[in-house]
Amino acid sequence: MPAIQKSLRIPEGTLAEIEKITKETGKDFSTVTKDLLAEAIKMRRCPGILFVEGVNGRRARVAGTGIEVWEIIATFKSVAQEFERLRSAYHWLKEQQLRAALAYYTSYREEIDEQIRRNESWTRDELSSRHPYLDGSAM
Repeated sequence: MPAIQKSLRIPEGTLAEIEKITKETGKDFSTVTKDLLAEAIKMRRCPGILFVEGVNGRRARVAGTGIEVWEIIATFKSVAQEFERLRSAYHWLKEQQLRAALAYYTSYREEIDEQIRRNESWTRDELSSRHPYLDGSAM
């Protein structure tokens, strides 16, 4: 998507926080600001979703849990997209939390499908070679 340049007045406190993130991440000011705005829009469109830093960058997570949206959607697909089976699989979550993940997926399908594809592409050998501590061979 082509970018459009706009002028923006930013409160000093917000500017300081953005500059702090640029130093921590090594990303430039425009990239950080663009990413934060995109996340804010996504969270506004899908209440109950927030973003956390992960191994592969920032990812959508269900608020109040350690569960990323892609995990719930992968499970949803594995139970033939039956909501009651999804509720059984995540019995400790509230219905609102599950619906927030489904709403996010409806709005950002390509993003979540790509995360699921990436995760499903891992083989046991690749996982063992990249993360030997997971299978105990590093002990």
